[in-house]
Amino acid sequence: MNLTRPALNNPVAVVAAVLLVALFGWIGLSRMPIQMIPNVERPLIEINTTWRAAAPEEVEAEIIEPQEDALRGLPGLQKMESSANRGGGTITLNFDVTTNLERSLVEVVNRLNRVPSYPADVDEPVIYAGRGRFGTAIAWFSIRPAPGSDIDISGYQDFVEEVVQSRIERVPGVANSEIYGGRNRELRITFDPYRAAALGIDVPTLARMTGNNTDVSGGFSDVGRRRYTIRFSGKYAVDNFQDMVVTWRDGQPVHLYDIARVEVSLRDATGTLNNDGSQAIAINAQPEQNVNVLQVMDELKATVAQLQEGPLARAGLVMNQSYDESVYITQSIAMLRNNLLLGMLLAVGILWWFLRKFRATMVVALAIPISLLATFIALNAAGRTLNIISLAGLAFAVGMVLDAAIVVLENIVRLREEGRPADVAALEGTREVWGALLASTATTVAIFLPIVFLQDIAGQLFADLALAIAIAVVASLLVAVTVIPTAASTWVREIRLEDPHAGWWDTGTRMIMSVTDTPARRAGWIAGLILGATGITWALLPETDYLPEGKQNFVFGFILPPPGVSVESAKTEFTDVVNERLKPYLDGRAQPALANYFLGVFGRFGFFGARAEDRNDVDALLGVLNGQVLSGFPDTMAFAQRASIFGRLGGGRSIDVNIQSRDIEAMLGAAVTGMMKVPEVLPGATVRPVPGVELAEPELRLIPDERRLAESGWDRQTMASVVRALGDGLYVGDYFDGEERLDIILRANDWTTPEDLAAIPVTTPDGAVQPVNQLVRIERTSGPDQIRRVDRRRTITLVVNPPSDMALGTAIRLIKEQVDPAIRAELPEDGDITYQGTADDKDTAIRNMANSLALAIAILYLLISALFRSFRDGLLVVLALPMAIVGGVVLLRIVDHFTFQPMDLLTMIGFITLTGLVVNNAILLVHQTRAAEREGLDRRQAVEQAVRFRLRPILMSTLTSLFGILPLLLMPGAGTELYRGLAAVIVGGLSVSTLFTLILLPSLLRLGEAPGAAAPALTSPVPGPPARTET
Repeated sequence: MNLTRPALNNPVAVVAAVLLVALFGWIGLSRMPIQMIPNVERPLIEINTTWRAAAPEEVEAEIIEPQEDALRGLPGLQKMESSANRGGGTITLNFDVTTNLERSLVEVVNRLNRVPSYPADVDEPVIYAGRGRFGTAIAWFSIRPAPGSDIDISGYQDFVEEVVQSRIERVPGVANSEIYGGRNRELRITFDPYRAAALGIDVPTLARMTGNNTDVSGGFSDVGRRRYTIRFSGKYAVDNFQDMVVTWRDGQPVHLYDIARVEVSLRDATGTLNNDGSQAIAINAQPEQNVNVLQVMDELKATVAQLQEGPLARAGLVMNQSYDESVYITQSIAMLRNNLLLGMLLAVGILWWFLRKFRATMVVALAIPISLLATFIALNAAGRTLNIISLAGLAFAVGMVLDAAIVVLENIVRLREEGRPADVAALEGTREVWGALLASTATTVAIFLPIVFLQDIAGQLFADLALAIAIAVVASLLVAVTVIPTAASTWVREIRLEDPHAGWWDTGTRMIMSVTDTPARRAGWIAGLILGATGITWALLPETDYLPEGKQNFVFGFILPPPGVSVESAKTEFTDVVNERLKPYLDGRAQPALANYFLGVFGRFGFFGARAEDRNDVDALLGVLNGQVLSGFPDTMAFAQRASIFGRLGGGRSIDVNIQSRDIEAMLGAAVTGMMKVPEVLPGATVRPVPGVELAEPELRLIPDERRLAESGWDRQTMASVVRALGDGLYVGDYFDGEERLDIILRANDWTTPEDLAAIPVTTPDGAVQPVNQLVRIERTSGPDQIRRVDRRRTITLVVNPPSDMALGTAIRLIKEQVDPAIRAELPEDGDITYQGTADDKDTAIRNMANSLALAIAILYLLISALFRSFRDGLLVVLALPMAIVGGVVLLRIVDHFTFQPMDLLTMIGFITLTGLVVNNAILLVHQTRAAEREGLDRRQAVEQAVRFRLRPILMSTLTSLFGILPLLLMPGAGTELYRGLAAVIVGGLSVSTLFTLILLPSLLRLGEAPGAAAPALTSPVPGPPARTET
C-alpha cells in the first residue's frame, strides 16, 4: 500500500496528522447543531383560509372548491386533501418526493392569485411550505393570569402579539411563533332591530352608512409658495362614531346612538384553552433550519425569564413552559454518549483478552477516537446536524471501525510471532491484507450509499446514520494502513508477542476442516444452511411498522364533543370536570403525578396534552387518562396516547381509511359500520372519524320566500346580508385606530330562541315593516360540522390507532381482510376505499428500502467480483448473507417476546448495516484462500490456512462489534427503545452469521477439491527473537 511506507518512514508526520484530525474534529463537533431528528423536507404545502362566522357548506362552496379548481393539475401533485370547517378551510397538497418545493410554492401562489374572488370578509390565504400549521415547534408556552387574578386572559391577544411574540421571534434561531387561545378585537355596532324598524331604518342602509366612513386623500395643490395636501377626514373616532346621523325624522336627526351602541370589543369566543386548570393563551417557538436546539432553548428560557420579571409581571400574568423538546434531546444524547463509551470499553476489553498486551490493545483502540473525530469533520462540512439518528450511527460504528485495525494488527502480530522484524512485519502485514480491507470497506460504503440518496422521508431521516457509518469506516481504513502499522513498528517494537490462545485456533481449524471434509458433508452444510436460513427467515419474519414511537414524556389526546355543543356548555360540562379530576394528580396528592397539562375545546374538536412528573410513569398516566379522566362523558369520544417523536413527519401509528361516495347517507352508514367493526377486529384500537359520522350539527335554516322578497324590493343577496346581521354579525368594512385595522361588524341584539329570530322586524324598501318569518321560512334541521375532501371528492376518514403492542403491518392487513369488505358492502357502485396516512407512507418507505437493499446487494456483488476478479468469488461472499438475516430475525423475535418490537424502518436499517458487516468475514476467508492458492497450495491446504490465519481476526472483529453494540440492546434509558430493534438485528445477525459462515464458506470454497488431498500439519507460529516483556 502506497500510504503505509511513507507513514513508516515518517512517524512524526503521522502523529501530526492525528493531532490535526483531533483538533479539527473537536472544532467540527462543537460547531455542529444539536437537534432531535435530522432536517427533513416534506413535499407538502398547506393553505389556510379563514372566513369569520362561515358554515362548512359555504366555506366549501366559496373557498375550497374555487381553490381546488385553480390548484388541480399541479406538477408533481400526488394527493390533495381539503377540510371545510366553521370559520375557515384548509387544503393540504402532497407532492412527489422529487418535486422542487420552492418551484411548487411559486406555482401555488400564482394559481391562488387566479381565484376569481372571495367574499369580502375572507382573510388572505396563509401558506405553509414543508410543514403543517403547527410546524416543528420545539417549545410551547402558556400565559395565564397570576394566582388570585380574575382577568379574562383571552382579551390579551394584542398584548401577547406585541410584547411576547415579538420578543420570542427575535431570539436567534427562532423562525416564527404562533398564538392560540386569544381573541382579536373588532369594532362592533350592536343595533336594536325594533327601534330601527320603528324609525324606518333598514339594515342594508345601516350597513352602507356605517361601513363607508374613511379618510380620503384629495391630492395636492399649490397655494402661493406652499404645496398643500388635501385630505377629507371622513373617519369617525371611536368615541364619536355613535354620533353619526343615519336619517331624519320629523325634522330631527336620528343618530346612530338612538338605535345602536358602538364599542371596541373582543370577538365571540369559539372555544376554551386551559393550562393546569386555568384559562390560558398558548404560544410556540419554531426553529430555523440547522440551528442548535439546545442553544436556542437556553436563549428562549432566558427571554421568558426576562418577560416574566418585566412586562408580564406588570400585567398580572405568568408564563410557563408546557413542552420542551430539549429535555428528550438531552436525555437521548446522554444515553447514546454513555452507551458509546460503554461500548468502547467493552470492545477494548475484548481486544485485550485476545492480545493480552496493553500497548497492542491501545494501538487498535486508537482507531475509535480518530475515526469518530474524522467523522465529525466530514459531517460538519456536509452541513449535517448532531441528532439521535447520526449519534446512533456513531454508536454502531464503534465496533465497525475496529475491524480494519484488528485485521492489520493481527496480521502484523502473526508475522512478528513468526520472527519477522518489526518494520518488515508492519509493512508486509499491511500489504497482505490491503486487498481484503479495500474490498470490505468498499462494500460497506456501497451498502449505505443508496440510503444516502433516497429522497423520501425515510431516506432523508436515515441518511445521517448511513453517512456517519460510511465516513467512519473509510476513516478507519486510512487509520488501519497508516497509524496502526506506524504504532506497531514503534510503540510495540520490543514487546514479545505471543498468542496465548494459539491452541484454540488450531483446534477450531481442525473442527471446521473435519465437519467439511467430505463432499457429502459439504453439500449437506451448503443446502441445509442456505435453505434452512431462508425457510426460518420466511417463517419468523416479523410484521412491518413505520417509524418507532419513542418514549418521550409527552401524552397527546383527541376529543370529539357532541354535535352542536356551545362554548359555555363545553366549558362547564367537560373542561371544568376534567380540570377537577386532574387536580389531585397536578397537586401530587394522587399518582402518577402530573408536571403540567393543557386542554382545549373548539367546537366539535378538542385536544389534550400532558407531561408526567416522572418519565417512567407515562404508561400509568395513559391508563388514568383513558380509564378515568377522559371517560364517562355522554356523546363524547376522547382518548390519549403517547406522542411520537416522529409525529411531525407523519410518523404516528395511525391508519387513514378514506371512505368516498356521492351518496352522503350511504357513506355515513359505511363509516358507522367501519367504526363498529374495527374494535372487533383490533381489540384495544381507537377509531376517530373525520368528520363525524352524524349530520347532527344543529342548524336554523332560513329558506327565502321568493314572492315576498320580490314584493318587498329585496333579492336573495340582500336578504343574506340581513340574516348575517341578525346572526354573528355582518362585516361592513375596516377601521384603522392608529395601530391596527379592526373589522367593523354590524349585528343585532342577541336573541335566545328561533321564535325570537322569526319575530324580529325589518324595514324593507317598499316602506313596510315585516317580521323575518314573512320573508323567509325557518326550519330546524342539522348539517355537517366539517366537510372533508380527498382529491376533490367528499370523504369520511376513519383514523385508526392500533393497540400499542400490535405492528402497523398486522393492523393494516386485518383491516383490509376483515373491515374493508364490511364497509364496501354498505357503499353504492361509485363508492371507494383508499388507505393513506402512515399506512401509505409505510408501504412507500418499505418499498424504497427494499429496492435500496436489493441495489446494495447488487453493487456489493459486482464490487467484490471486480476486486477478486471473479464472479464466482463474488457469489461465494454474497451467499453468506442468509446466515446474517436469519440471526437478526430470530433475535428480533426473542426481543419481541419480552417487549413489543416490530420491524420498523430503523430496524430495517439494521439489516442493511448487517449486510455490510457480515460480508467482511467472508471477504477475509475468500481473499486469504485465493492468495494461498496463488502461492502454490492446493485447495484443501489453502482453505485450511485461510481458516487458521483468519479465525482469530474474525472472532476479534465480530466480538468487538457485538460488545460495542450490546449496550444499545440491553441498557435502559431515554431513546433506547428507538435502537433496540436495530441493535437486536445486528447482534443476532453477527452472532449467527459468524458461527455458520465459518462452516458455510469453507464448504463452498472446498467445492471441486481434489479427492485424497493431504492435510498439512498444524503448528503454532514460530516465536520471534527475544525481546523485553511488557510489564
